[in-house]
Amino acid sequence: MSATDVQIVWRAFELRPEPVPPLDPKGDYLERVWRSSVYPLAARLGMTMKLPPLQPRSRRAHEAAHWARTQGRFDEYHAALFRAFFERGEDIGDVGVLVSLATGLGLEGEVLRDTLNMRQFEASVLEDEEDAGALGLTGVPAFVANRKAALTGVQPVKNLRQLIDHVR
Repeated sequence: MSATDVQIVWRAFELRPEPVPPLDPKGDYLERVWRSSVYPLAARLGMTMKLPPLQPRSRRAHEAAHWARTQGRFDEYHAALFRAFFERGEDIGDVGVLVSLATGLGLEGEVLRDTLNMRQFEASVLEDEEDAGALGLTGVPAFVANRKAALTGVQPVKNLRQLIDHVR
């Protein structure tokens, strides 16, 4: 199997959409999970990650990422979103933050602002979430191969290869 045999498509998935209450970023659950799982994994992978000081709604960020895909810049925008949230603790539910990230990548931030205000990509985000529900997915990350098989949680490359081989 070569890298060209596999296409990766990121899809939207809100962990806690309205009306589910967001988690308390200073609460025991998040602090325990980050201390026992996230920080050790980030250290092993050589990544910088910090427990964000807030837990914003992510639908607008997903809408912005869908817009960035139409601009041919999804990967860069998606990476910028992750850095903003997990490295700098920015509120990725705030339209101003999303526009600033787009502008920082040389995209037309005001076009994104208008797009978000019109909720132009909300339906496609909700469609992604409905698809995830139909596949029985309840968390992230999730890896789906040809809508036939799925894995959830952080996975070693070996497991991802087995998933792909299984659906072939």
